This record gives sequence, C-alpha cells and structure tokens, in this order.
Amino acid sequence: MNASAVVVAAGRGIRMGQTVNKVYLPIAGKPVLYYSLKVFNEIEWIKEIVVVVSKEEMEYCQENVIKKYYFQKAIKLVEGGDERQYSVYNGIMNTGEDCEIISIHDGARPLIDKKIVLKLLKEAYLHKAAAVGVPVKDTIKVVDEKNFITDTPDRKYLWAIQTPQVFERDLIIKAHKRAIEEGFLGTDDTVLVERIGYKVKMVEGDYRNIKITTPEDLIVAEAFLKK
Repeated sequence: MNASAVVVAAGRGIRMGQTVNKVYLPIAGKPVLYYSLKVFNEIEWIKEIVVVVSKEEMEYCQENVIKKYYFQKAIKLVEGGDERQYSVYNGIMNTGEDCEIISIHDGARPLIDKKIVLKLLKEAYLHKAAAVGVPVKDTIKVVDEKNFITDTPDRKYLWAIQTPQVFERDLIIKAHKRAIEEGFLGTDDTVLVERIGYKVKMVEGDYRNIKITTPEDLIVAEAFLKK
C-alpha cells in the first residue's frame, strides 16, 4: 500500500487562551504536533507526510518541530487556508500522484494509536473511506432555537467522530472539489464523501484520542502519555 498522511496544524485554538498555536504547546516536554508525526513516521505504508500550517508559522514549524526531531520520512510543509476544509484541500493536493490512500489527521490530536491507524488504512483500502470514532457515553438531546428538547436519538447509533479519517486519494479529491464547486463547507472530511454518495466505514477508536482544545486537555493528555 502506498499511503500519505496529511496533518492539519493551521488552526489558532482561541479557546486555549494562548498567543502560540496549540500544536506547539508542550506535552511531556515535546510539542503536541510531534506525537502524531511520530506515529505516522513509524508506519511503513505511509510514504510521505504533508503538514499544513499557517503562512506565518511555516518557519517556526520547520525549525522547532521538523528539524528538531528525527523523522525518517519526507515531511512537506504546505500553507493552510482560511478554513480547515481549505487547509485539508491544500494538503491532499500536495500529496504524490502515486499515492493510493490519504490519512487526514488533526495535529491537535496527539494520542493516536498506531494499531488503530493501521486498521483504518486497511479498511479504507477495502471500502474507499474509513474514519475512527467512539460510541457516545452520554444521552444526546436535540433542541430547538429556544433550547427546548425536540428529540432524543437512540444512543446505540451515535458515535463521536475523531481523526484520522482515511480515503482513497481520487475519492477525497473528488469530494473536496465538488464541495468547492457547490460552496459547501463541512465540519469534517467524511461529510464531503457522504454527500457525493459514498459510505464511510467506522472503526472503533480510543476515548484517549482527545483533541487539545482547552488548557485542561494538556493536563489530561500528559497523564495519558505517562501511563
């Protein structure tokens, strides 16, 4: 299998209350972004890694992450867009044309598991699209514009989506181009594939695969890493 990883690290993370991008904040002495790059670097099927960063942070990322830590695989830095979806598009369009499968991951999720990524790659190879997620633990309520409950979906059908999300290269490029043509902005990449008629295989992941969003998340992630 010839696969590429696109790691999105162009977000600002306003809720962190920091001036620096959250992917460069330290966990156990290393930046958040380091941990996901390390996992992709160790997977044989991943032939290249594309990291999408803001224009202002390209030099910082190169000096403080890419050069500072030893990664055997080629890592290409690509400029991000105004929205995550546009950043992902820039990333996937900069993968090699000989790539069969693309794994799209949020750089703010440092606790990805190598075994789960390998399973995702296999499922995407078989089904064209696969994503990792976990069954929701809480009862979910649907509310109206005045915050009155209107529905209670059956929890056994509800999953919280995570990343990586993995796709056949031609499929995810087609889905993104269709979204651009139609002016559609999705919350993740699976919805772009769904809307052009393809099913996405869900792979059960790990509740520890949290996204660093608030300062408390750094403490939780460090605790998981020390385990």
